[in-house]
Amino acid sequence: MRKIAGVLGLGLLTMVSVPAMATEVGVLDWREALMSSNSAQASMNQLKNRISAQQQQAQSLSQELQQLQQRLQKDGDVMSESERNSVTQQLRQKGGQFQQLRGQISQAQQQAEQQYLKSAKPKLDQAIQQVVDERDLDMVVDRDAVVYSGDSLDITSEVTKIFNSLN
Repeated sequence: MRKIAGVLGLGLLTMVSVPAMATEVGVLDWREALMSSNSAQASMNQLKNRISAQQQQAQSLSQELQQLQQRLQKDGDVMSESERNSVTQQLRQKGGQFQQLRGQISQAQQQAEQQYLKSAKPKLDQAIQQVVDERDLDMVVDRDAVVYSGDSLDITSEVTKIFNSLN
């Protein structure tokens, strides 16, 4: 009796697993698909142009901070107390300006990225759906969630190509 139940159980497991093997799967790195698109490159260039003055200012402040630190390390022992305090005060002031500027740059980058993702999401979904329809896929999984997949399952470049054509 146990053997019959075991054989029936094994037969049921085999029947349940057969449909799972017939599933057509695609692997997608949606971040790569978006970031390698023409519109993402244009958006990045616009952002770079918009914040280039701030980046140059941050670089200049960074160089000034390094020079002040080197001066303090090199000549700190021979400086008068008021001169040392002045250099230290400049370090604090310029350091604060630098941190504030880096925060503004980072915030601008995050806002631009969020705005781009929000505007690109419908077109990305449309491009994915087109590839799903063309390849007759039953499932698309994120590349980050996959331990291994063959190159033939990767649909990222196809999605990028269709995404570019939608813009």
